[in-house]
Amino acid sequence: MTSRPAGPLDVQGRPDELIGHQEPRILLVPEYRTSAGQEAIELAESAGLVLDPWQKLVLHHALGERDDGKWAAFEVGLVVPRQNGKGSILEARELAGLFLFGERLIIHSAHLFDTSMDHMRRVLDLIEANPDLDRRVKRVSRSHGEEGIELRGGQRLRFKTRTTGGGRGLSGDTVILDEAYNVPEAVLSALMPTMAARSVTGSPQLWYTSSPVDQKEHAHGHVLARVRRRGLTGDGRSLGYFEWSVPEDVYAENPKAVATDPAMWALANPGMGIRISAEYIGNEQESMGAAGFAVERLGIGDWPEPKEDEGWAVIAQQTWSGLADVTSKLGGRLAIAVDVAPDRGSAAIGAAGRRPDGRVHVEVVDHRPGTRWTVGRVIDLVERHGPCVVVIDDGGPAGSLIKPLRDAGVTVVVPTARQVGQACGGFYDAVTEAQLRHLNQEPLTAALAGAQQRPLGDAWAWARRASTVDISPLVAVTFALWGAESFADGAPNLW
Repeated sequence: MTSRPAGPLDVQGRPDELIGHQEPRILLVPEYRTSAGQEAIELAESAGLVLDPWQKLVLHHALGERDDGKWAAFEVGLVVPRQNGKGSILEARELAGLFLFGERLIIHSAHLFDTSMDHMRRVLDLIEANPDLDRRVKRVSRSHGEEGIELRGGQRLRFKTRTTGGGRGLSGDTVILDEAYNVPEAVLSALMPTMAARSVTGSPQLWYTSSPVDQKEHAHGHVLARVRRRGLTGDGRSLGYFEWSVPEDVYAENPKAVATDPAMWALANPGMGIRISAEYIGNEQESMGAAGFAVERLGIGDWPEPKEDEGWAVIAQQTWSGLADVTSKLGGRLAIAVDVAPDRGSAAIGAAGRRPDGRVHVEVVDHRPGTRWTVGRVIDLVERHGPCVVVIDDGGPAGSLIKPLRDAGVTVVVPTARQVGQACGGFYDAVTEAQLRHLNQEPLTAALAGAQQRPLGDAWAWARRASTVDISPLVAVTFALWGAESFADGAPNLW
């Protein structure tokens, strides 16, 4: 393990002569025998992407290989101020994953949809600039929720947003969490177990790339803060960490002098003199507030104290994990329910019923982007399985699906406000009394990890808008469980 702690550095020179420091101020690198970094660098150059020395340094260390051929760094943290070129590192890493390393699935996720799509366009431009790479592309999908690139050999690069989807669909051989200043704990809680399945036969790698956290602006900065803490202390056995920044103690001694010193700008911005001019940074310094300039250009984050217990506000993670049973099956008639995310970006269908041992079984039958698919899918499930009931809350976003389903001949039960509270309470009781079993499905686990409650008279209901993730899978199985308890054999049946 190679580690270089934070500390003041001597930097001198005229502003028009200064080039940003090409080595990070904070560096943590796991020991490795060889590196695939040079191959990735050369592949990028063949597509017209010529990397700066600091970008090559990150790739060289991040792609270090152990004796067994696996990545020495399972996690890679990169923190650098904006517009320095971290996106080019990711482009080179993703090209290498697709065309050199044979990774079957690479996920690039960002907090905002537009950011993710801009990155996709840049990767496509690089591929199209190299005929040898371009001819290996089988398909490019631009359909909402399905954006990505697929090669003829089966390798895929998918582009996702984390705005409402939680950890759903973020598992792959390599996962990029760009804009990592906004990664909810629920995303990581759902992501880590799914990547474990690739750890025996593959070599998974998880990247966190970001500008510094400003906790006044970033509600979910604790994940990155925890990564940084490990980078500072050297506690990351398989963590590669790279940070460009001005030392906090140096800045604290004389904030104005540091903020106006071009040598300090160069320390925090490896792209200075290459991608960002000193003159422009000077203009930023005059225009921006002191706190904003410190975060965005000097790399001095307003870092929160890392929390170990964020998320899982309603039901403890240990309690939920203890109820997982991947062999669980229904023993009687099932009930199904449908729910839609508040922004209508995704929808979920849940099912529930009794097992032969008397416990209740819940599962997510389907969870996809958009809503247009739901009516046809419900009709198909009704025809194939004859559920005892289909439940939809007409006070939620899924209420718009009730009429087309009824027009298609499907009997839909709409719970009253009182019954909504009963459904949520019933789900909670079944979990806390260990009478429920689930299949450990990622969408449901992520939803529960980020779920919040809202008052509902003397009871409570799931809070769709206050929750940190898309909880439609959780709401769907909650109503499905209520439907199974209310309308299955032995209970009033509306069918």
